[in-house]
Amino acid sequence: MRPILTAEEYRRVDQAYTGDLDAAMDHAGLAVALAAVRHGAGYGKRVIVLAGPGNNGGDGYVAARYLAQRGAAVVVQALTEPKTPHAIRAARMTRAAGVPVVEIGSPVPADLVIDAVFGGGGRGGLPAVVEAWTETPAPVIAVDVPTGLDPDTGALTGRAFSAVETVTFQYLKTGHVMDAGPDFCGTITVVDLGIEGGEPSLWLADEEDAPRPPRSRQTHKWSAGSVLVIGGSTGMVGAAVFAGRSALHFGAGSVVVASSCSDVVGQIAPELLTRPLAGVEDHLDRFDVVIAGPGLDEADHLEVVPLVRKAEQVLLDAGALTPEMLDAALEGGAQVVVTPHRGEFKRIAGVDVGEYAVRALAQERKMTVLLKGNPTMISDGTAPILVRSGGPELATIGTGDVLSGMAGALWARGLDARTALVSAAYWHGIAGADLAGRGTVTADRLSVHVGRFAFLPPASEASVGGSAGGAGRGAL
Repeated sequence: MRPILTAEEYRRVDQAYTGDLDAAMDHAGLAVALAAVRHGAGYGKRVIVLAGPGNNGGDGYVAARYLAQRGAAVVVQALTEPKTPHAIRAARMTRAAGVPVVEIGSPVPADLVIDAVFGGGGRGGLPAVVEAWTETPAPVIAVDVPTGLDPDTGALTGRAFSAVETVTFQYLKTGHVMDAGPDFCGTITVVDLGIEGGEPSLWLADEEDAPRPPRSRQTHKWSAGSVLVIGGSTGMVGAAVFAGRSALHFGAGSVVVASSCSDVVGQIAPELLTRPLAGVEDHLDRFDVVIAGPGLDEADHLEVVPLVRKAEQVLLDAGALTPEMLDAALEGGAQVVVTPHRGEFKRIAGVDVGEYAVRALAQERKMTVLLKGNPTMISDGTAPILVRSGGPELATIGTGDVLSGMAGALWARGLDARTALVSAAYWHGIAGADLAGRGTVTADRLSVHVGRFAFLPPASEASVGGSAGGAGRGAL
């Protein structure tokens, strides 16, 4: 997993660095120049570097010098003269290399713009002369964080640069991955400057953090992971079917749906075993994981509360995300997972969502929380883990039920709760993106399509998951 620091924490680490800061700035500026080259800044191309007074601007001066050496027609437009010793040195060397440095003015035509104004040090409104440049039609390379984007929250307080690529240093920052950050940062390149330390606020999951347990040759359907889905009330049977199907296709050996409409479930999905709600309590010990809530109506709560109270490992979703149901599960001593979206989170927590609220709820109730969204956030009371493989194609009814089924399957297959949630969220996003390349993403199609990613492919085969996972990482 990759650590994500707040901008303030990174500043603390940066200030404690005892290495050669001039060399580090030269390395950073070269990385920015190389990003510019990747986006066409070659011989004769018009490049405008917008430089602020701090070290962010210093990185821009260094990039300008390297691009001029490559033959680009570079001009630095400076907001003010540099203020830090390292930025002053960088500006002096850039001027000595013959690069024009002028005061920032109105936007002019350019083939590429480098935003080295404020980066991670910028909050609040922008000077009018800088704000005008946020409307440039030229591709923008941002240094550290696009100017105008809050480096801690990813929120916008006004105008901000929208970058095709953001070059940041040593660590991702929270502003890169939260709120509007992913929309304004473009591709994010993290450059190693040799700076160490720092306490991560968040972690970012990659494919290697999303395991899929293998099956042995001796495995049978009840030892491969057994899942009970409770839900599917009148008018919402499909939700329980999506959860059950996805659990089955994502590797659970046996899946049963307990529903007040069990006959309808059986007609829709004959591959799933079905039971009426009445009487299923006597068979709970057969199931490794209980998923309660997909398509569950309040009218069925009275029969479901005793079931979640008796379960040993229970995932609460959708209609089961109520304070009463959560209390029942925790009172029974179960390991509990909840998978709310923002509105459901407030219903069970009593507060609005946020990274600290998610962690606090998990700590307080001693459970694991998966907050649905983009990014998806998971915490068991420790620093939250973000999963960013999902895309807008998942914004359709029923895909959350598919995610619950996948998580339940991995948990039943032997992963711990947090790892199961991280892996399910990761492959849910990968499967959604893969399906979107083949046609419309709907929950019924996705609940089956996830089976393509349920197991690690043999080493001798081309890795579907590996290639798709690579695409997911590239989205950062």
